Amino acid sequence: MAEPATRVGVAYDAHRLVPGRPLIPGGVEIPFERGLDGHSDADIVCHALIDATLGALALGDIGRAFPNTEEFRGARSLDLLRQTYERVASLGWRLGNADCMVVLAAPRLAPHVDAMRAALADAMGSQPERVSVRGTTGDGLGFAGRGEGAAAHAVVLLERG
Repeated sequence: MAEPATRVGVAYDAHRLVPGRPLIPGGVEIPFERGLDGHSDADIVCHALIDATLGALALGDIGRAFPNTEEFRGARSLDLLRQTYERVASLGWRLGNADCMVVLAAPRLAPHVDAMRAALADAMGSQPERVSVRGTTGDGLGFAGRGEGAAAHAVVLLERG
């Protein structure tokens, strides 16, 4: 059976919003009174993209690739995304496109989306026009809609070459 020319992965990540932590979605720190709690910088966008990418290539998940050990405590998730895409390239794949939906009641992501797309594309060895980041408030529904946390959904298309 021939190897397919494309692979698709999908993923979800969520973290609680807490005081005293920075809010860093998509590799961009956004001023806010609370940030996402986690072992690393808790960047839900990077985490979802990493998991979707690993899933596309059947390489396990983010917890196996970057476990909650001292080595990764406080890690910058954008660096973990970069390491993931270095592995992707070494296996002969590249990003076709990525789409990420962030559920966050506040603050608004729109003023930061272009910077997020540029940072993510750079980490993935691609161009911003291949990376989409969109936000929704959740209209007050669920933990993210109530402002208790945030979530990200990601879909990644990888191409041979």
